[in-house]
Amino acid sequence: MHKATEPVPDPVLNVRSALVAAGAQDTVRIFAATVPTAAAAASELGCNVAAITNSLIFELDGEPLLILASGAAKVDTALVANQLGTGKIRRAKPEFVLEHTGQEVGGVAPVGHPRRIRTVLDTSLQEHPVLWAGAGDHNSMFSISYEELARITGAEPLQVR
Repeated sequence: MHKATEPVPDPVLNVRSALVAAGAQDTVRIFAATVPTAAAAASELGCNVAAITNSLIFELDGEPLLILASGAAKVDTALVANQLGTGKIRRAKPEFVLEHTGQEVGGVAPVGHPRRIRTVLDTSLQEHPVLWAGAGDHNSMFSISYEELARITGAEPLQVR
């Protein structure tokens, strides 16, 4: 776990503030080891990788699109674009992700961004009573239910694979 004497990074504080402001519980956990992948997070938390919620930023017509996808899923961007009725969805560059979220790739959270981002929520995540999502950096995660995650992000539920 995180040492109490070390300051909590700003992106993690932003996530905590966003959770509380949305009426959700602050369930952020900070780990000594990094958890930059779904597999690493699942191993650290002792849960199924499918219950890890990856916060993936894509670029759609110059704007960010956040896809909250199961750690067990590879997002089918053509399928998502077809369902949204949009043009091509591209994986965003790390600089684009940081600019729009204030968080680095591998630590992006569903909330705590400078501005609201259009969000899609993987419907397969409904199968898990507890989801874990990144909390703003490579060392932190928070737990939440599917319903609560949908509520606080205003996400559009979609099949993403």
